Amino acid sequence: MSSSTPSPSSTQPARILVVDDEPDLRTLYELTLLREGYRVDAAGTLAEAWEQLEATEFDAVITDMRLPDGLGLSLLQRLHKSQRAERCVVITAYGSAENAVDALKAGAFDYLAKPVDLKQFRAVVASAVQLRARAPIALPTAVAEPRSAAPSAAVSATAPAAAPEDPWPAALVRLVGDSAPMRQVKARIVKVARSMAPVLVHGESGTGKELVARAVHACSQRSEGPFVAVNCSAIPESLLEAEFFGALKGSYTGSSQDRDGYFQAARGGTLFLDEIGDLPLAMQSKLLRAIQERHVRPIGSTQEDAVDVRIVSATHKDLQAEVQAGRFRQDLFYRLNVIELVLPPLRERREDLFALCQALLARIAQDSGQPVPVLSARSLQVLASHPLHGNVRELENLLHRAMALSEGDELNLDPLDDLEPLASEAEEAPVPAIEWDAATVPAPAPAGDRTPTEGGDAEPAIPPDLQHYLDQKEREILVQTLRATGFNRTAAAARLGLSLRQMRYRIARLGIASPNDEDG
Repeated sequence: MSSSTPSPSSTQPARILVVDDEPDLRTLYELTLLREGYRVDAAGTLAEAWEQLEATEFDAVITDMRLPDGLGLSLLQRLHKSQRAERCVVITAYGSAENAVDALKAGAFDYLAKPVDLKQFRAVVASAVQLRARAPIALPTAVAEPRSAAPSAAVSATAPAAAPEDPWPAALVRLVGDSAPMRQVKARIVKVARSMAPVLVHGESGTGKELVARAVHACSQRSEGPFVAVNCSAIPESLLEAEFFGALKGSYTGSSQDRDGYFQAARGGTLFLDEIGDLPLAMQSKLLRAIQERHVRPIGSTQEDAVDVRIVSATHKDLQAEVQAGRFRQDLFYRLNVIELVLPPLRERREDLFALCQALLARIAQDSGQPVPVLSARSLQVLASHPLHGNVRELENLLHRAMALSEGDELNLDPLDDLEPLASEAEEAPVPAIEWDAATVPAPAPAGDRTPTEGGDAEPAIPPDLQHYLDQKEREILVQTLRATGFNRTAAAARLGLSLRQMRYRIARLGIASPNDEDG
């Protein structure tokens, strides 16, 4: 079945090398690929495989993990060391999660578990060949020498986010940022997007983890497929299985029709699991099996559905500490953490502040139908001296507030003294006990604004900023109710006459975190 063509050609079918010592399986793989129109070569040992690789360049290599003269992993490592361009797909034994993770960490494009599902086999090979045929995304030459003075930011911006000279790929334009830490993040995104390896994005609340996940998707060969984002902490535990894996009509109360789950909806694309650390242990085991076997069983079904998704997850928690505490499965952690992508907090890239403000103001102005205000030097100094524990999200809230209160074309922020209470409300900090004492009550109004009571004592001061005062009061009530219900958001919402969605919105807006949260 060999061909004398020395290298792949864009005018010819892709060329695949199949390496497996079992003749029946090798023939099955060959015939499957030939029916798809590929040119196929085969080898039964590592030595035979490398002999063919020395003579010919392939588009993809499919190798079994265990071969008579060694491991398929060694072939993968040799390809990587030789800087070969072939994409490698490794076939592992059923349930051998460790081998699959090792292969992905060594640079495999993807893996398949035995018994191999031929539909999935064809899809994975097609993805590998498609990526091999595409021109690789080039990294800017300046990555090694970041420009420390350039304005930048890490948020979505609908404003003109990139200058014509922007060296980054278009898929990264929404990640506004040119500081050294952000340039490193962008460079890593481009690299990790090339394979199917799961990615774990770690960063404090408000740093833009979903934007990074979207950038990984946009830079990958799956960019034309769906991107499905899931907030694992926002789904009631009783509905998790149906939401993730789907359900048939009548399989549970209220199920009036067949419905797909997140895995089916993300088929051919990327499934983003945000706040993965909040997933209950019982669901963690089911998720692990779905990721390992790439099959899910909808509730009420006796058949499993093959799924083809790339997993990108995110958390603000220290998952290794969660594993040690018994709150997160170690095997799931290893499966998700094949490649880690760490996002820097805003305090570690202060040089990005100006461009970040520009991008945020442009987006806020567009959403509200207002002209983009001018950020004064004084306002920028105020922001630069503010702790911004809540990162980009807190900065966005401050700018929203400033735009609402400013008049004219220039944006004016209150003095730092007025912003200090917000710093204590950063959403990743544990919720403090809130009492209206001298430290938290707004500054007293002038004597003329104070109204004496019958006993001669002055009434509470008229707050200089009504909205901020009301936010403080609302936060106090929410915290009190959450504590009374053991931080059960559903129960707290019911006691306050709110929907769960309204409760979540207020918790996020006011920066309330549970006592066990490290950083929201």
